[in-house]
Amino acid sequence: MTNEYQPWGMEPRVFLLLMHLSQLAGVIIPFAGLVLPIVMWVTNKQESKEIDEHGKVIMNWIISAFIYTIICTILMVLVIGVFGLIILAIVSLIFIIVGAIKAYDGELWPYPLSITFIK
Repeated sequence: MTNEYQPWGMEPRVFLLLMHLSQLAGVIIPFAGLVLPIVMWVTNKQESKEIDEHGKVIMNWIISAFIYTIICTILMVLVIGVFGLIILAIVSLIFIIVGAIKAYDGELWPYPLSITFIK
């Protein structure tokens, strides 16, 4: 038995992978993609520096993506916003998957285009 902290009874790298992928839960249940990563981060950030760092990266991306969504929604008046929302959805999916894979490999990968709100 190892003394390493096991969040929610999982191996840390599996937990980090799921923490990144939990952002996709909103596809199935509205707002779950926002609530689930926050709950995973807040309930474990005191126990693991690694979880805290990944949680901050995820939260910065969620906030940034929300701001980009608002901007694209406003730009829908000019039609360009529709393309912006499509691109944002694709980019977000790619970032989440890459972030999850990197987390599983033990890397902290700040999402590109993410604004740092939480340091």
